[in-house]
Amino acid sequence: MTTGNTDVERAEALLDMGRYDDGVALLAKRVAEDPDDVRAWTSMARGHLDADRPDEAVEATEEALRRAPEYVYALLVHARALQQVGRPPAAEQALREVIRIDPEFWLGYARLANIAWRNAVILNSAGRIGKPVTPDEMRNLTQESTALAKEAIRLAPDEVFAYEVALTLAKYGHSGEDVGEIERAILRLDPTHAEALESQTAKAAETDEVLASQASTMYADALAVAPDSRELRSGLDRATYRLLRGTRWLALLCLVIAGVVIDLFHVDGEVQRTLPVPLGSRLWVLVPMAAVWAFGAWRIYRRLRTGVRLNVGSLLRRQLWARIVVAQAGLTTLCALLIAEIPWTGRGIPQFLFWTGLVVPWLTINSDRKLVK
Repeated sequence: MTTGNTDVERAEALLDMGRYDDGVALLAKRVAEDPDDVRAWTSMARGHLDADRPDEAVEATEEALRRAPEYVYALLVHARALQQVGRPPAAEQALREVIRIDPEFWLGYARLANIAWRNAVILNSAGRIGKPVTPDEMRNLTQESTALAKEAIRLAPDEVFAYEVALTLAKYGHSGEDVGEIERAILRLDPTHAEALESQTAKAAETDEVLASQASTMYADALAVAPDSRELRSGLDRATYRLLRGTRWLALLCLVIAGVVIDLFHVDGEVQRTLPVPLGSRLWVLVPMAAVWAFGAWRIYRRLRTGVRLNVGSLLRRQLWARIVVAQAGLTTLCALLIAEIPWTGRGIPQFLFWTGLVVPWLTINSDRKLVK
């Protein structure tokens, strides 16, 4: 068997560059010169796989394995090809052969773990149309693969793929504690790993104890690491929307302050103050209103990361409900200012303004909560 040649190395470089047809052509020339070059046959199979020609890949690996039945690299590529042509049991058998030949090779365990549980689920589901696999059954079906994945991690504790397989198994096996532990292990090895980063950030940010400003910061930090993640960007939008929703409560507080200043509603046993309210009192009410907005909105906004502040404007341009929320807060604040600053001689119009400022945001204050879930 021949395993080394300059033409093969050049062809493999072409495959790595994505020039699959050129690489396969060079390898075909090589095997024509030396049909016993199993590395050339195997690399040709990889090229066919990358070019989405799995049938040709199966044929090439069969040629390699006919000449070297225990060539591990050929078995690995052969298993991939068999899986793509719809022969998962044969692919599983090839990977079990890898482990038999080289019991210390971590990738054999990881690849076998990744396919064995899927085959077990398919076999278990045969003849059970309409009867989904229960969580307990799934745990049993993933038991062997979980053990294989753990062995892969033991043999190669720095290989992310081994943890990715274990993560998939933990999710399908409904092992919540293991999921979090594996995700943290992945992020220690690869802080930019999108799936683990998305999950861990969401778990930390999507809780009732976390304020909207804190959640937005968490998502912004995660996006700085994985800027192409749609899940993280969606999470930042949800957190930003939570911030905007909070402005309605500030506006409603201003509305209450205005109502108190002019003694808007009669209370039994108490005498309402005489209207119109003196100019000094009307001007003074601007102080607590300004304080509400300064400390409740402006101060929080100023403390936000630049990325979050930019996303506020972006969300307002992109999302109708974000604009509705801000418009509701603006309307309620305007009603509060009209109530407090106009020298009313009667309470009819101020009461109408009060109820308008209260009802408009209240119509959606609960129903739009689902938009941040």
